[in-house]
Amino acid sequence: MSAKGELRLHELRVRFAGQEHFLFTVPSLEVAAGSSLGISGISGAGKTTLFHCLAGIAKPNAGAICWDGTDICALRDDALGRWRHQNLGLVFQDFHLIDGLSAFDNVLLPAFFDSWRPALSVRKRACELLDAVGVATGERLAALLSRGERQRVALARALLLQPGIVMADEPTASLDPEHRRQIGDLLIELVRSQGATLIVISHEHELLARLDRRMSLRDGQLQMEPAQT
Repeated sequence: MSAKGELRLHELRVRFAGQEHFLFTVPSLEVAAGSSLGISGISGAGKTTLFHCLAGIAKPNAGAICWDGTDICALRDDALGRWRHQNLGLVFQDFHLIDGLSAFDNVLLPAFFDSWRPALSVRKRACELLDAVGVATGERLAALLSRGERQRVALARALLLQPGIVMADEPTASLDPEHRRQIGDLLIELVRSQGATLIVISHEHELLARLDRRMSLRDGQLQMEPAQT
């Protein structure tokens, strides 16, 4: 079975309402299934907007975003929601955990879209992922977790359904150096272990240097960064 997670962009253009110029344009981009891409850029360059477009959360003004041959820009809202659920794992900078739920139930959230009683195998995977990311207290409420623990729970949740695509927006932001390294290690190692495509938006050069390709969004263009030596 062929790997999933191939990305092709064509003539992508994004402009906010009332703006004369495009925030950014991407004439073309190809990312092979199972590979990793890091994108950097200064604040305001449009990194998070690009993240949202690639995830189908926002739509560009023009162009195509094709994941495994499916142009998600052409999908209706209900079909787009199903596509995200079936193919995509997201790690947001602000985690998007539900504070009133336990760490374990936060990891299980994607499974609740399929059933109010997730299968035993899915519950077992949630436990295994919490163990893999180093969160031993799955019963604790998310509100009581440290920032580093919350990021670990968010990572475990993104991987629960073994998506073919994992995207992370500033996954190590506001963490101390030790936790930045730990979260970076977990993100790369766990995604690679399941053969998924990984796209990371980050300003952390140490994290970006570990990915297969690095690009920067500047002056409205997505530009290739030279390989690290």
